[in-house]
Amino acid sequence: MSNKILVYIETLEGLPAEHSLELLGKAGDLAKKAGLDVGAILVGYEVKSIAQELIYRGASEVHVVDDPRLGSYNLLPYTSAVVDVIKKTEPEIVLFSATVIGRELAPRVAARLKTGITADCTDVDIGDWVDPGTGRKYEKILYQIRPTFGGEIMAAIVTPQRRPQMATVRPGLFPIPPRDESRTGKVVEWSVNIPESEQSLVEVIEVKREKRKVDLKSARVIVSGGRGCGAKGFELLRELASVLNGEIGASRAAVDAGWIPYDHQIGLTGQTVKPDVYIAVGISGAVQHVVGMKDSKIVIAINKDPEAPIFRIADYGIVGDLFVVVPKLTERLKKKS
Repeated sequence: MSNKILVYIETLEGLPAEHSLELLGKAGDLAKKAGLDVGAILVGYEVKSIAQELIYRGASEVHVVDDPRLGSYNLLPYTSAVVDVIKKTEPEIVLFSATVIGRELAPRVAARLKTGITADCTDVDIGDWVDPGTGRKYEKILYQIRPTFGGEIMAAIVTPQRRPQMATVRPGLFPIPPRDESRTGKVVEWSVNIPESEQSLVEVIEVKREKRKVDLKSARVIVSGGRGCGAKGFELLRELASVLNGEIGASRAAVDAGWIPYDHQIGLTGQTVKPDVYIAVGISGAVQHVVGMKDSKIVIAINKDPEAPIFRIADYGIVGDLFVVVPKLTERLKKKS
């Protein structure tokens, strides 16, 4: 195997997607820790011009498949292209963003390579691992970290005997690496084998891009409600968010109850956010939710249960009935504004 971590790069309107750049930066951190090189896989048509930007953002090598047959994302041809590059470069690790495309493409790539993959990781790390059964030590092992057993615990999954080690990683968890125009790197162009049958099996008629109605990732203040709020509680949260010029978030329980649309959901199956202030109201603090907001700068929890897990990660906690606390807080803030 080569001494590389490869990151699959998604593109959007002729530019590398932000979540792919985030993952490239994280791969750089892993590479420094384990003495590896960072490379990128770039697949599409007329995408070679993006390669230099990836070098500026941390890639030492960019492996480009620029082919008219790959003008629009199409699962089977893209799978063949990515698998071909991986077979030729033999990386230790391959990372994909856990987007709609990544969640579809990565498992198929792993199946063709006959290796393991962990989906929807909330973090990845690298280091040595000792098999508790045999005592054998493995080096440069990718720790693929994600909630399991219904989100009750965090599991670190390893793939000691198959290569490459593969994972999809949730977007929005890591900072985008700074642009450094002094960096140099190598661009490698590949011609790959794409079977004719795969090209004709699915035809892309039209591509439509829909933006989220609510983009919580750029919000500086988020007031988020959970199971304890009820529909009436969210009315109070909207007023508080308005005073703070913030946005409304929610736990999965609140969304499932129909109190607020899915676009507001934060957590493992929703958005990942990093606001300056996160106010969690009536949210117990289950792992599934916490992974989506744990990097907030300041967390304020309001809950009538003093044992709620959310208080363990909160910077400030208020034990009390939200129907009493939130109106008083809103009124106080109105007087200060």
